[in-house]
Amino acid sequence: MNKTEFLQISSLEKVFMEKRPECSEIAKLSALKNERVSYQIAYFKKNAEKKHLKITIDSPLEKYITVRRVLNVPVQMPLKADNCDDDYLMTAPGLAPDALIPIDIADTDIIGARWESFWITVDLDGEVNAGKYDIKIAFTFEEDEEVTYSKTMALDIINAELPAQSLVFTQWFHCDCIASYFNVPMFSEEHWGYIERFVKCAAKNGINMILTPVFTPPLDTAIGAERPTAQLVAVRKTGESYSFDFSALNRWIDMCRKNGIEYFEISHLFTQWGAKCTPKIMAEVDGEEKRIFGWDVSSTSEEYKAFLQAFLPSMDAYLKEKGIADKTYFHISDEPHGDEAKANYLAAKAIVKKYLSGYKIMDALSDVAFYKEGVVELPVPANDQIESFLRADIKERWTYYCTCQANKVSNRFIAMPSYRNRVIADQMFKYNISGFLHWGYNFYYTQRSEGQLNPYVITDADGAFQSGDAFSVYPYKDGVAESLRIIVFADGISDMRAMELLASKIGREAVVQLIEKEAGMNIEFGAYPKCAEYILRRREVINQRISELF
Repeated sequence: MNKTEFLQISSLEKVFMEKRPECSEIAKLSALKNERVSYQIAYFKKNAEKKHLKITIDSPLEKYITVRRVLNVPVQMPLKADNCDDDYLMTAPGLAPDALIPIDIADTDIIGARWESFWITVDLDGEVNAGKYDIKIAFTFEEDEEVTYSKTMALDIINAELPAQSLVFTQWFHCDCIASYFNVPMFSEEHWGYIERFVKCAAKNGINMILTPVFTPPLDTAIGAERPTAQLVAVRKTGESYSFDFSALNRWIDMCRKNGIEYFEISHLFTQWGAKCTPKIMAEVDGEEKRIFGWDVSSTSEEYKAFLQAFLPSMDAYLKEKGIADKTYFHISDEPHGDEAKANYLAAKAIVKKYLSGYKIMDALSDVAFYKEGVVELPVPANDQIESFLRADIKERWTYYCTCQANKVSNRFIAMPSYRNRVIADQMFKYNISGFLHWGYNFYYTQRSEGQLNPYVITDADGAFQSGDAFSVYPYKDGVAESLRIIVFADGISDMRAMELLASKIGREAVVQLIEKEAGMNIEFGAYPKCAEYILRRREVINQRISELF
């Protein structure tokens, strides 16, 4: 091996420290005029000492280009042996590339004797003229300024733009995790600043719906325990009467809309795992802040019924006045299953339904019978349970995945190959999926929120979930750092938008035929080509057809 080696590779490769990437180098890419496109330059310097490196960008597109370091993180639980297949990049604990860390390209450091990579992003805004552009990235070591290594990417910008995103996409947003990690008071000015940066990052990656904590979300909380209070609606109880202050919620909605959020997902009105109890709700009672609901109050108690009778009409009036009622979704309880949960869910639904006429009520659901019987009106099935839902007559189709969806289907665990993350675009386009949900945008607690953790050190919620399941972004200095996984998924959304653009000319079925021709198989949620080459090839074919037709 030479003293120093650089390889220009796609964004769908993961560069592990201990081995040279086995993929082919790439020299050209294409993109639409308003698209973000990424690739990597992997490197190996035989000398193990830390060396200063200067990176220069020579391209007419320089102002659109950023370079970040791909940081390796610990992967303590790459998979669960009782629920996996053979399509993982690692099966034993180790380090793997994931976090994308900003660098000073004029003066950065690299450590030799291991493979790592730089992540190159070209973020086009629709203003650049169509045409072919070279991007030359050069690397010069401080101790040897006469030797420069360089790689050139030819980017073909096509004279068309991606249409507006049609997919409704939510990854559950955890305000309390942000406050805990940065050690700031909940909804203090400093906390609002961090929240906005996390929201902006989410929207940039296609997340256009946000979990809105009108009350502390009753999610991932140990029974009988509490998460930190994250409550946007202030409640005052005077005798048996309630009044509500929507000021903080108003600020939340304005901030989210300013940063690109279009839909609002109201936090669950009943507890997880069966809708048995009420969410944690704080109120001012006789001038004192008290918890008035929680695990110790039944979901069907008269007290909670009276509360909802006061709250939901007030909430309805506020949402309509704000002009977002048609963009607001409600939840009752996450993943009801079994006869007891069914009875509880129906009882809870009976309490709230009369106040939520016209609103969509969505919940994660695995048992299609609950939909067919009218228990859950807008089901969100997991992608390994979706087949029976696809056969049902559901107008608005959703899907989700989490820790359980680890065998055969798409997911974004750190140990999975990136094509397995991005290929969900093909599946969602073919089956006309309207919405996608994932629970872990920024969950930095242990399972059931029993303790705080550092996501750079513990990536599996302290042994609970496959590494990476709980979050797609990292807290970083005064803001947030993306993972390569969130970008790869967002690239999939761009693929869907390109497919939709092409379908506007040739029809949806013709586009499905095109991608399945490139795949050499029928695309299903559990069946797809297991290689990055397919993803890259079918996108180039789509782009070429768009170039011919627009």
